[in-house]
Amino acid sequence: MPGEFDIYGVFIPSLLVWMFAAFLITSGARAVLTRVGFYRLVWHRSLFNLALYAIILGGVVALAPSLQS
Repeated sequence: MPGEFDIYGVFIPSLLVWMFAAFLITSGARAVLTRVGFYRLVWHRSLFNLALYAIILGGVVALAPSLQS
């Protein structure tokens, strides 16, 4: 597992790439949850979104080594 990605000579930390991927997935999940009306059941939307992002980021980081093999 590389510590960073080389994109045209610019070294980008792998965690930054994983965070961006988790952000994109979370944005899609938030759009779906809004359309379904799930947020009517949530007490604090911002805390829920933060927890959702943390869970998705953990999943992306956990799956990243298996994707590189």
